[in-house]
Amino acid sequence: MSTGTEHEPEIHHAHRDATGGWLRPATFGAMDGMVSNFALLAGVIGGGAGTHAQVLTGLAGLAAGACSMAVGEYTSVSSQTELIRAEIATEKRELAENPDEELAELILVYRSKGLRQNLATQVATELTRDSQTAWRVHAREELGIDPDDLPSPWVAAVSSFLSFAFGALVPMIALLFGSSTILWVAVVSAVGLFVCGGVVSRLTATPVWFGGGRQLLLGTVAAAVTYGIGTLVGGAGLA
Repeated sequence: MSTGTEHEPEIHHAHRDATGGWLRPATFGAMDGMVSNFALLAGVIGGGAGTHAQVLTGLAGLAAGACSMAVGEYTSVSSQTELIRAEIATEKRELAENPDEELAELILVYRSKGLRQNLATQVATELTRDSQTAWRVHAREELGIDPDDLPSPWVAAVSSFLSFAFGALVPMIALLFGSSTILWVAVVSAVGLFVCGGVVSRLTATPVWFGGGRQLLLGTVAAAVTYGIGTLVGGAGLA
């Protein structure tokens, strides 16, 4: 029996932001910074570089990598956004020039989702009454994008820069405290890799041991390769 009072539906759970413009570049930046600087330092340590050269190499790797990541992410996200906007402009033009064809396309989309012909026609017709609603619906249904939630190139660039710098700083902690041996650099880096992988695993709802262990394994392999190369080159007197 209706009480005459309408209530808003309750929301019993919340979803993580899986489409935002910061998570991917921040995650990739931190991982890349940690792995690349760990591998870079392992290479120069294996080649017999002194403490001063090790610190200089680490700082150069941090600065160069952070700037490169920021520029790359900004260019990548900007290009993607420009392409999306161009496709949206095309969709707006098609809606203005061929409204009947666009309506038929939207009806087919809803038919493919399981709606009956009459209901699909009714829904598509109702959604295309307003021009602003129409192009947004077509963008979501035909292009698979949310035009109101496009990633920001500046957010991606800043996230990449800061996260790479943070990640690249971790392997240098042992050097900054006076230790120049591969052992302590490897220990600090291994802890950082596992923790960083574990944090990401919590964001993606995967087991901590899996995320941390995967990142630890991959980072260690990369560092072992460069350490081996550094040892061979240094031992051959080519450094």
